[in-house]
Amino acid sequence: MPLSRRSVLKTTAASLALPLAFPSIARAEAATTLKYIPYADLALLDPLVSAFITRNHVMTIFETLFALDEAGVPQYQMLEGHNVEADGRLWRLTLRENLRFHDNTPVLARDAVASLRRWSVKDSFGQALFAATDELFAPTDKVIEFRLKRPFPLLPNALSKPTNLMAAIMPERLALTPASTLLKEMVGSGPYRYVADERVPGARNVYRRFAGYVPRPQGTPSFFSGPRIAYFDQLEWLTTPDPGTQVAALQAGEVDWVEQPLMDLVPKLRADPKLKVQVVETKGLIGMLRFNTLHPPFDNPAIRRAVLKAVNQREFMSAVVGENASFDDHVGIFSPGSDMANDAGMEVLSGKHDLAALRKEILDAGYKNEKFVYLTSTDVPRINAICEIGAEMLRKLGLNVDEISTDWGTVVQRSVSKQPLDKGGWSMFGAFTGGYDWLSPATNQQNRGNGLAGYNGWPTSERLEALRDAWFLATDLATQKALARELQLQAWQDVPTLPLGAYYQPVAYKADLTGMLTGLPMFTNLRRIS
Repeated sequence: MPLSRRSVLKTTAASLALPLAFPSIARAEAATTLKYIPYADLALLDPLVSAFITRNHVMTIFETLFALDEAGVPQYQMLEGHNVEADGRLWRLTLRENLRFHDNTPVLARDAVASLRRWSVKDSFGQALFAATDELFAPTDKVIEFRLKRPFPLLPNALSKPTNLMAAIMPERLALTPASTLLKEMVGSGPYRYVADERVPGARNVYRRFAGYVPRPQGTPSFFSGPRIAYFDQLEWLTTPDPGTQVAALQAGEVDWVEQPLMDLVPKLRADPKLKVQVVETKGLIGMLRFNTLHPPFDNPAIRRAVLKAVNQREFMSAVVGENASFDDHVGIFSPGSDMANDAGMEVLSGKHDLAALRKEILDAGYKNEKFVYLTSTDVPRINAICEIGAEMLRKLGLNVDEISTDWGTVVQRSVSKQPLDKGGWSMFGAFTGGYDWLSPATNQQNRGNGLAGYNGWPTSERLEALRDAWFLATDLATQKALARELQLQAWQDVPTLPLGAYYQPVAYKADLTGMLTGLPMFTNLRRIS
């Protein structure tokens, strides 16, 4: 069973009262080493893995052709420039000078072409771009050409997507690896390189400054765009699941940065003059429960619809942040405050939850008390909280829950399996997605219906896909918003994902650090002041 919120707080209090048992990070280090406690261990490295911890790793060592600034506008990153011809059907992108990979080979256009092809197999935005692409090739070492079947004005937005499954550029020899095969070797072209032989599973990952990296000479650092300067010689990611130990290490000066301090401890951290507390991930985090639609009982959309009606977003978010912290409990399938966010059909989540009626609805849909595997993570407090509330909700609905409690890295690895339950498969898991991921139909992969080509859970819905295609073809914001409403209404019918609400997680770091950029956790342009 996962820990209750009360148990987590009790354990945390005990951790704060005990002497630190933290030898791996208590040793003296040079001032050029940054010590960082991520929210979970880095279990999978491939840019095509959909996990925040993998996303942060990818942003550290890779770059993209375009990059978003803080205003959400694509800027040149690996590119010197581009031009568009043939009424929007020919895009010619030119790489900038001095780009090198971590293996000291030059970045060539053919590397980018192979990288984009691999990315497009799995990424939602990439799939849309390549559906509109007739040909992608490299006529020279510096030029990448998209020959399109039809105009695709969002091409820079697709190539600059900063979150899960970003269009990271890697050497052609690695990019030719099938998208279904996870990469183990990490060779990017960013300011830091990954030091694989210094990894300690479950405890430590190391990155070192890449001497061959030349920052972009123009622009201002803003989110993932502009000059990316590595001020630290080394980054150490130190996996420390216990929230109390994380905070105690930060307050003792043994680490520099805690990515996701337990929300209940944030007021204590704000009161410490040696620390800064700041919301870096400004688009927020959105909780979700994800169905596996390949196997019973959640291959039945009628059962999924009944479970949707039982969701109380306030309960889920209160479990994460407490009743006195701010959160949003009116979240549909788009990020709160985004252009596409709307109230279509939201009464399904805000209405009365008649559990007896819902239990009957589930039985009438054909449920035969099948046991299903519910993966819950115990080492990430925010995920543990929604998993616990989810388990209680599912049992109240009369569902036969086989709860498997493990660490988040194991959940991530198991969630890619399409196998039946008796061969290591799964039925449901709890997780969070980022506000950047749910800004629009272009980036929201958890509410698609593209079957086996889609995100873990693999729901199929021709209607969801048709509405998404129409959204891409829309030429004005009003039409896009109208289609977003239709998409949300259809999502309440197909129910690929249960949205659980949103909140804004701050980071905590030592006050002698300056240059912290906002958008997502990043290590460039961050430096220590004396």
